[in-house]
Amino acid sequence: MSTSTNQRIDGARLWDALMGMAQIGTTAKGGVRRLTLTSVDRAGREHFRRLCQEAGLAVRVDAIGNMFARREGQDPARPPVLFGSHLDSQPSGGKFDGALGVLGGLEVMRTLNDLDLATEAPLELVNWTDEEGSRFGHSLMGSGVWAGVYPLETTYALTDAEAVSVGEALAEIGYRGTAPAAAFPADAYFELHIEQGPILEREEKLIGIVTGAQAQVWYDVTLVGQESHAGTTPPAARRDALAGAAGIILLVERLMRAQGENGRGTVGELHVFPNSRNVIPGEVRFSVEFRHPEMAEVERLADEFPPAARAIAEASGLGLTLTELFRIPAQPFDPGCIELVRRAAAKLGLPAREIVSGAGHDAVYVATRVPTAMIFTPCKDGLSHNEAESMHPEEAAAGCQVLFEAVLARANRPLAAV
Repeated sequence: MSTSTNQRIDGARLWDALMGMAQIGTTAKGGVRRLTLTSVDRAGREHFRRLCQEAGLAVRVDAIGNMFARREGQDPARPPVLFGSHLDSQPSGGKFDGALGVLGGLEVMRTLNDLDLATEAPLELVNWTDEEGSRFGHSLMGSGVWAGVYPLETTYALTDAEAVSVGEALAEIGYRGTAPAAAFPADAYFELHIEQGPILEREEKLIGIVTGAQAQVWYDVTLVGQESHAGTTPPAARRDALAGAAGIILLVERLMRAQGENGRGTVGELHVFPNSRNVIPGEVRFSVEFRHPEMAEVERLADEFPPAARAIAEASGLGLTLTELFRIPAQPFDPGCIELVRRAAAKLGLPAREIVSGAGHDAVYVATRVPTAMIFTPCKDGLSHNEAESMHPEEAAAGCQVLFEAVLARANRPLAAV
């Protein structure tokens, strides 16, 4: 890394913070399991709160559990510069997904303290609630409520597989806060994150200058057939819900591959009932999602997929319930914030490239309310949402240094430019 600035984050301290958080919910394979609003999530939140308070930050929690850690600026009347990510994980997640952005943001605060630097605008580090969506089925929950995408009371009523609601879970872990869960005036938002894909590593780039995020459409699918004995029911009498699901899953695969390298189509969740070895499945519930950099292509997939799925169900004698959960337009990020990331990488002499995010991030919803940009770092083999997720300490430090430079530049920009 170039040494074109003497205002350096402490890469070793950042790595220690990442490894410390990774001990909360650690798995046998070296990943983490910090499902949102569980006791393990609470432990991660409490650890994060302690670190913030030790750094002199004032922590508040809003009604959906989003945590904001504030460092005052010289002009408290100016709207704050926000930065952060999330601490919840997939059921078998990695150490860096989300945590890099939160603990990288903490390192920015600690470095400012070390350097005795006061920014003009206040700074707020954010831990968004339930970015992953793996427990309650709605990803980007905390940022979505904050941005006004999801109504708070509707979100409180969402339940997990054990019929525990979001509202109950928040109260159980003590993070149903008193601050309003609504967007407030903010000057900008920056999010540091691992790429979760192979492009940066493949091209030997340390920094991804993220220009926006892909469009997405998500569905819940239920197929209903008839349970019957596996050994006594001949083919003509079968209404096998799992066989019908297989046809729809292959449809998703075909539609994805027809989009070329930009196409994304996934069935990531599958529940078979009664899930018995010698019973023909009578019901299958599963998820479907499509993504593409262009909204027009997602709209086309959203027009094509439902009737094709219905045709497969009808041909198999199955009942089909197909529910569209949400449709997220492609989200461009703010040119001014993107330029600050670009300049920071250039100033530091870091190899960088522009990139569109293939994954959804809290930045997508925040960007509907606040000028936003993201910074990507490589991860080994592009692997994420996996316990083997990995990165090098110098990659984490490079991304954090770019975050530091971008946040400082934004927070200290002249008022005339606001």
